[in-house]
Amino acid sequence: MYNSTNYASPIGPMTLASDGEHIVGLWLEGQKYFAGTVKGAMLPNDSLPVFEAAKRWLDEYFAGGKPAVSQLPLAPVGSEFRQTVWKLLCEIPYGEVSTYGELAKKIAKMQNKPTMSPQAVGGAVGHNPISIIIPCHRVVGTGGSLTGYAGGIPAKIKLLELEGVDTAQFYAPKG
Repeated sequence: MYNSTNYASPIGPMTLASDGEHIVGLWLEGQKYFAGTVKGAMLPNDSLPVFEAAKRWLDEYFAGGKPAVSQLPLAPVGSEFRQTVWKLLCEIPYGEVSTYGELAKKIAKMQNKPTMSPQAVGGAVGHNPISIIIPCHRVVGTGGSLTGYAGGIPAKIKLLELEGVDTAQFYAPKG
């Protein structure tokens, strides 16, 4: 059984999920893969201490602060590969971006492989169950494409702008 609560963010309504001690999900309303990693019911519970901490974290973030990912107990559910990708996402500094290709090179090096597919990395980034806190919005395509954000390109742009990233250097893919 999981608990859930809602959060009204400047980019739209959000749902948080917890196992009672950890944050296991944070999704924008209508986000692709919404609650995809939560197996079972989510019962509303606004009084969990972990939700109070996450809401304070989000308040600070949306006020322009730079709260550390390590401030919250996170437990995203996913394969070992996805966990590795999500860990790397947490290392992308506030206000900076990385590319799927750069992340793929890092993972290849970590695994002593000659190469790693940026598309495989993109799949893991897109399935990140804890949006914003695990900052998947900080990943862009090698050519500056804003592709791949499950919460939608407009939300990705707003998050990057909130962090002070000059989004004029990027473009939204057609279609």
